[in-house]
Amino acid sequence: MKNIAVFTSGGDSPGMNAAIRAVVRATLHLGLQPFGIYRGYSGMVEGAIEPLQSRSVSNILQLGGTILQSARSREFLTAEGRAKAYDNLQKHQIDGIVAIGGNGTYTGAKVFTAEYPDIKMVGLPGTIDNDLFGTDFTIGYDTAINTAMHAVDNIKDTANAHNRIFFVEVMGRDAGFIALRTAIASGAEAVLIPETQTNLDELVEKLQRNIDNKKRSSIVIVAEGDDAGGAMQVADYTKARLADADIRVTILGHVQRGGRPTCSDRVLASRLGLEAVKALVAGESGIAIGQLHRDIQKIPFDKAIKHNERINPVLLEMVEWLA
Repeated sequence: MKNIAVFTSGGDSPGMNAAIRAVVRATLHLGLQPFGIYRGYSGMVEGAIEPLQSRSVSNILQLGGTILQSARSREFLTAEGRAKAYDNLQKHQIDGIVAIGGNGTYTGAKVFTAEYPDIKMVGLPGTIDNDLFGTDFTIGYDTAINTAMHAVDNIKDTANAHNRIFFVEVMGRDAGFIALRTAIASGAEAVLIPETQTNLDELVEKLQRNIDNKKRSSIVIVAEGDDAGGAMQVADYTKARLADADIRVTILGHVQRGGRPTCSDRVLASRLGLEAVKALVAGESGIAIGQLHRDIQKIPFDKAIKHNERINPVLLEMVEWLA
């Protein structure tokens, strides 16, 4: 192992820069040369690959986003595109790669290592959704839920001042992890997530009881991928049945992706980045690295992709019982 490259792919998440920094510094510590691949698999196909030095990653630990940028690549999905990517990696004599991203990133890495096993690849879980198997938390998740929680805290102040019902939409097209923990931490009255079937009539009844009991406000957290639709649709349904209620909608959107990563995300990303370099140097490949019960976990890409993390039913119970 002489040259190790790192790239970020898919949706960005806070803490990716901390992981990049860890990979670069750990590679240099071992006397090897780190490279950065810009714009994910797209940059690999286009040859956007540059050597990195220690100063290349100075003062990025606290930054959100990713200095290597991210993109989705249709060309990499083809055998011809992957052949171009391989040729570009060969030009720089890269024999190890750290891929930071989610399911799509892992899928691309799995296919590429099967076709070109001479280039070792390991993956790091970089996604705010926390839906990857083999790690308690993904890089960026802690920051995202804290961002959402603080936003809901602010919304609750104004909701109490005006006796309003707020529907707050958070990210989570396929997974409700952000919505669920945000709901618990902010004391929301209800949470709607893709993993469970939503009964809007039951929700309306609950909100009506709150109104009858003179509760000053109600907060409902809605994951964007909930089966009843987004916050706007759910709010419209509720308005039609609670005509006298003062209802508002807030869609947090991409504000959850940005911002300075929390301490937890910085430490997690740094640890996983270091472990990724160690794994490559040890000759390991085709694996995703996570942290499970405080210990490092290594699982094959195939298992990480197929076995998405499941919602803890106890957390759902907490929302229902403590609202």
